[in-house]
Amino acid sequence: MPNSHDFRLKNYFLQKSCIFQKKAVPLQSFLAKYMTTSHMERRVRVRFAPSPTGALHIGGVRTALYNYLFARQHGGDMLLRIEDTDSTRFVPGAEEYILEALDWLGIGIDEGLRIKKSEIINHKSEIINHKSEIESIGSHGPYRQSERREIYHTYVKQLLDSGHAYIAFDTPEELEAKRAEIPNFQYDARTRLQMRNSLTMSAEEVRELLANGEKYVVRFKVEPNEDVHVHDLIRGEVVINSNILDDKVLYKSADDLPTYHLANIVDDHLMEISHVIRGEEWLPSAPLHVLLYRAFGWQDTMPEFAHLPLLLKPDGNGKLSKRDGDRLGFPVFPLEFHNQKDGTVSSGYRESGYLPEAVINFLALLGWHGSGDQEMYTMDELIKDFSLDRVSKSGAKFDYEKGKWFNHQYLQLRSNEELAEMFLPVLEEQLKIKNEKLKIDMQTVAKIVGLVKDRVNFVPELWEQVNFFFVAPTEYDDKSLKKRWKEDSPRHMQELLAVLDTVSEEDWSKCEQITNDQSQITNLWHLDKVVMPWIAEKEYGVGIVMNAFRICLVGAARGPHIWAITDILGKAETLRRVRTAIERINS
Repeated sequence: MPNSHDFRLKNYFLQKSCIFQKKAVPLQSFLAKYMTTSHMERRVRVRFAPSPTGALHIGGVRTALYNYLFARQHGGDMLLRIEDTDSTRFVPGAEEYILEALDWLGIGIDEGLRIKKSEIINHKSEIINHKSEIESIGSHGPYRQSERREIYHTYVKQLLDSGHAYIAFDTPEELEAKRAEIPNFQYDARTRLQMRNSLTMSAEEVRELLANGEKYVVRFKVEPNEDVHVHDLIRGEVVINSNILDDKVLYKSADDLPTYHLANIVDDHLMEISHVIRGEEWLPSAPLHVLLYRAFGWQDTMPEFAHLPLLLKPDGNGKLSKRDGDRLGFPVFPLEFHNQKDGTVSSGYRESGYLPEAVINFLALLGWHGSGDQEMYTMDELIKDFSLDRVSKSGAKFDYEKGKWFNHQYLQLRSNEELAEMFLPVLEEQLKIKNEKLKIDMQTVAKIVGLVKDRVNFVPELWEQVNFFFVAPTEYDDKSLKKRWKEDSPRHMQELLAVLDTVSEEDWSKCEQITNDQSQITNLWHLDKVVMPWIAEKEYGVGIVMNAFRICLVGAARGPHIWAITDILGKAETLRRVRTAIERINS
C-alpha cells in the first residue's frame, strides 16, 4: 500500500500541485532562515558527516581531524552531521561509536551531534560515576539526515519544477536488461529517452503508475557535453565533461529518503558550510555536486572543495583496509568496535594502548607536512601550523611502525603517576589471573613504571617489564640459566646473602646522585659501596655474580638497574628470593 508521502507526489501530476504539498516547508521561509553571505564575508564552517554503517575507519578520523584543524585555525565552526540515508546499511551503535571516538581524540564539535558528559553525585556530594549521552547543539538541525525528510521534499519539488530532475519508474529487471543490451550502459542523455520515465511517458501514463503505487526514483537531468569546472584547494582546477556523468538518483520512494548526493548538497547549503574537506573518493562526485548547486541557484555560496589523498596500504598498492590491519597486526579503527549485526569484534587504537595525542600526531602527518622539520605536535601546534596547501595530492602510505614510535614518544612525556593510573587496570587483571593482590601503594607503582617506561611503546607492555616486582619468580628462564648461572653461582649467592644481611634497613635504599663534568647525573647506591668491594676482594667477576643475582630476583636476565630492583623489593624480600632461587635452581 503506498504511503501518504507517495500520495502527495502523485498529486503533483494528478492535480499539477506541489510535490509533497502538505508536508513541504515553504521555500521562502527556508531562504529567509538560511540566507548566506558571499564567500569573502562568510564565516568558516566545516562539517564531518560520517555514515553509521559500522566502525569509523582511521581514514575518516583523519578527515575529521583536518576539518577540525582548519576550522580552529580560522576561528570557525566544526559541525558533526550523521548521513544515515542508506537505511539498509545502518548498524546499531555505530553513531554512538563515532561520537565517542571523536571525543576520545579531542576533536571538538561546535555544532551538531556530540557526546554530553555528566557526573553522577551521591548524597555526600561525591562523584561516583560518569555518564555520557548524545546531545544536539545548534540552530541548523536536525543533524541526522533521516530526521530531515520534510526539508528534502521541498528541494526535490524545486528540481522537478525547474526541469532539472525527472521521475523514473524503471525496475531493477528493466535496468539489468538494458545493461545486457547496451555495453557500458549509463543512464544519461543518450539513453534516458529509451527508459520508462516522466520524460518519455504521457501525463496520463504517469498518473496511472503513481495511482497504482508504482515505485520510482527521482533522477537529476545532466545536460550533455558540458565542461564542469571544480576548483579544488589541493588539486587545483579539475575539469570533467558531463558526458561521463550519469543521471544520478536523488530520491527513492521505497524508503522516502534522498540519496547522498541530494542530501549532502541541501544540508551543506542550509548549514552554511563554507568548505567541504573530504576524501579523494568523492572527487568523481564533485562535478555532479557543482551542477546541483547551479540547479538550485546556489552557485554564489557554493562551498570550496578540498579532496584529501587516500591512506594507502603499508605494503603494495591500494587503499588501506581492515584486512591490512588484521594481516599486519595493527588497528584501523580508533576504538574497539563490537558489531551488533554480526557479532564481530574489531580492535581499536585506544584498547591497544595508544594515547589519543599520539594518534592525532601520527594521523596529521599522513598526507600533510608542517612548515618545518618538526615531528612532535600538540593539538594547539597543529592548529597553528596546519594548511591545506601543504596537503599532498598523492596517497600516503600507512606506516604503522611510525605510529608506534609516536606512542612511545608520548608515553615518555606522561608522568609516572599518570602512567601508573593507566597501568592499574592491566596490573589488577594480571594479578587476578595469578590469584595475587596488589600489596604496594600507587606511589610505588609509579616508581616502578618510571624505571621501565622507556622500554615500551604501549601501557599494556609494562606488565612484561615489571611483573617480577609484583609476583616473585617460581620458574627461571632456561636461556638465562645456561648463559648466566655458573657452577659457582650457588656458592656466590650464599656469600652474597651474608654480605647483604649486614646492611641495615635504614641504609638499604640509600642512594646519592653524582654529576660528572658533562653534567650527567648518575646514581651511587649504598649497596654498591658494600657489594663491589666484596667482589673485588674475592676476585670474582662482577658480571658473574650480578647476573646470577638478577636471575634470583627476576627469574631471567632482564630488568632495570639491579639496585633499583632491590630498592623496590626491600631487604627481606630480596634475601628471600635469593634463598628460594638457590634451593630451586639446584634441585
